[in-house]
Amino acid sequence: MQQNGQFIVHPIPPLFDAHSEVLVLGSFPSVRSRAEGFFYGHPQNRFWRVTAAVFADAVPQTVPEKRAFLLAHHIALWDVIASCEITGSSDSSIRHVTPNDLSVILRAAPIRSIFVNGGTAAKYYEKYQQARTGIPAIRLPSTSPANAAWSFDRLCGAWQILREPSMK
Repeated sequence: MQQNGQFIVHPIPPLFDAHSEVLVLGSFPSVRSRAEGFFYGHPQNRFWRVTAAVFADAVPQTVPEKRAFLLAHHIALWDVIASCEITGSSDSSIRHVTPNDLSVILRAAPIRSIFVNGGTAAKYYEKYQQARTGIPAIRLPSTSPANAAWSFDRLCGAWQILREPSMK
């Protein structure tokens, strides 16, 4: 039996600065991320370990360390969805989507590539944002623990592409 979803407005502002060249978009923050007030807050989500491995850097632990890590590597981070009805953290339960306005980032930063973290982010980016941005997103395999088919090493291999746009 499916629980009723809850209508939630995205509580985390985008992270970017005038030097961000890569934009990584998730779908919508998990319950844990919403409580923490920052992206990929669930300890089983492999986002921070994978991106740290890609850049041969230490895994950031605190929110300030995570912010500094992303900005040091010219990565902007946000989600595709601004508000939706969702049950817990389940992407498959997402309904009644309102997309985020990515122009906030695209006007302020020289974004060269947009990546989406997983299928749900790709689906909603293609549906709501690609026509507006004019930039096709590159779909990366989800770092979610629900994506058990992808090992850590295999994820790291796929996510290596993050390095390419920001290399001089």
